[in-house]
Amino acid sequence: MSVMGEARRLCARDDLAPGTARCFAVDGHRVALVRVDDDFYAIDDTCSHADYSLSEGDVWEDEREIECPKHGSTFSLTTGEPQTLPATQPVPVYKVRVDGNDVVVQVGGDA
Repeated sequence: MSVMGEARRLCARDDLAPGTARCFAVDGHRVALVRVDDDFYAIDDTCSHADYSLSEGDVWEDEREIECPKHGSTFSLTTGEPQTLPATQPVPVYKVRVDGNDVVVQVGGDA
């Protein structure tokens, strides 16, 4: 599920190393920004199985997934769909783009 709203700058592109994730608070949402090589993904930071921060989990670069550190569920960075149990519900993903040196995300609007 993709969620759109007003664009917000999160950080400079080099502020996030490849293979890592970082949580940002954006308009009342916790957003995990994930970098895989030169691609950026924005996904809701809260695991749908338990209220736990996805940005604290491991990034699976080859699979384009992030793993919840609490119970090990992985989520697709492109769709938010859970790839492994125990999570069964997707988490929102957000549109992200690089604008010059800025990483910008759109959060909010209609879910």
